[in-house]
Amino acid sequence: MLFALDYKAELTKDTKSTFQIASEGCFTLSEERFKTGEILFQPRITGIVHLWCYFRRAMGLQNAVALCIEHCHDAELMVDDSWYKTIVLAGGSACLPGLAERQEKELYDLLPSCMSNGIRVLPPPYGVDSAWFGAKLIGNIFSFPTSWCVMRKQFRHRLRHKFMW
Repeated sequence: MLFALDYKAELTKDTKSTFQIASEGCFTLSEERFKTGEILFQPRITGIVHLWCYFRRAMGLQNAVALCIEHCHDAELMVDDSWYKTIVLAGGSACLPGLAERQEKELYDLLPSCMSNGIRVLPPPYGVDSAWFGAKLIGNIFSFPTSWCVMRKQFRHRLRHKFMW
């Protein structure tokens, strides 16, 4: 499985690939190779309606990340906005080829240039074990620096004052 940088363009191409498995024989895949991963960006292409869709709109990965970036930008939590412009992917799906490039492209398309300028999406530095390595690093800090944290109350307070009429 891989992620298409341009999904619509990939649908028009002949993308057949044949694979050999010793005990099973040969099999051929075409658009399935990138269509499966596309569900992360377009969850509605599955055609399956779940109960939770009635309560919350199904949101693609790029929309969820863009929403977080917009909230951070609007809350003006830090003077330097570069801290939320570096996105490190973690987990098994993040190791699939093309995800970082596709996510970066989608964010540049979604966000205004003042927010998207300088965004970097990085694949997991330690593969599928990246989340564990990050947790290990933080867990080994004797006194976790509170300057790294923004409490929920602080975030909501700043956001509320920013959007008061």
